[in-house]
Amino acid sequence: MFTLDESTTTGQPSGPGTGRLWLAIAALGLVAVVAVVSGYQASGRSQALTTQVKALNQTVELMNRRMAQTDESYAQMQGQLSAISDRLKLSQGEIASARAQTKKIRAEQEATLKQMTESVNAELARKADTEKVEELSGHVSIVGKDLEDAKGQWQMARGELGTLIARNHGEIEQLRRLGQRDYFEFDLTGKGKRTRVGNIVIELRGTNIKKHQFSIALWADDLRYEKKNRAANEPIYFNVKGTRAPCELVINEVGKNRISGYVSSPKTTETSVAKTSGS
Repeated sequence: MFTLDESTTTGQPSGPGTGRLWLAIAALGLVAVVAVVSGYQASGRSQALTTQVKALNQTVELMNRRMAQTDESYAQMQGQLSAISDRLKLSQGEIASARAQTKKIRAEQEATLKQMTESVNAELARKADTEKVEELSGHVSIVGKDLEDAKGQWQMARGELGTLIARNHGEIEQLRRLGQRDYFEFDLTGKGKRTRVGNIVIELRGTNIKKHQFSIALWADDLRYEKKNRAANEPIYFNVKGTRAPCELVINEVGKNRISGYVSSPKTTETSVAKTSGS
């Protein structure tokens, strides 16, 4: 066997210096390869990082827009809540005022009834003798009836014009006995049906039983009036020729395509109205 040394292969003299040169060249090549690979990997990581940054920026922008929309919605809700709060305060004030007024009226009525009762008792005590017991008994009955009528009138509601509003036939009879106005009761059944009450014509347009509301058309002096979604026992005023004050229409009961109530008009020297049925 023989060994082929470096001098024989290249035709150049060999030695320790030549070996170190090749090692240095090999090391430099390896460093260059490592640098190229590292640069390629760094470039890839840089591109990935850039993509992530862009995606993150888009996400942040989207979140900012959503926060702006949320702030706007919150501001609107705050405004609505403020309006509702103001309305609630107003409603509570109205309720408190109505309660105070009702309490005052009730106290006045009770005081008046007490005074009348004491007056009747005093009159009975002064005239209570054996010869006039029967006569006084009759007086007591009359006064008691008057007291009941007066109590019933005080318990009735009053309309905007100060007229008493009857809620049923019994209260209508009480108002008739006062003799201040004429009262004409009616009962109308059927959507689109009409009836003549006094000197007006009423047409039923519809009813809402749950809300106790009704809609009607009203003819008076050849004029037509629409009254929609009106509540039961809520007076409707209208003027008719030949009367000093407005007439009044009140619906006491609301049923399925049915209403019943009365028309009230001021007293006249010659009553020109009479209840008749119409088509």
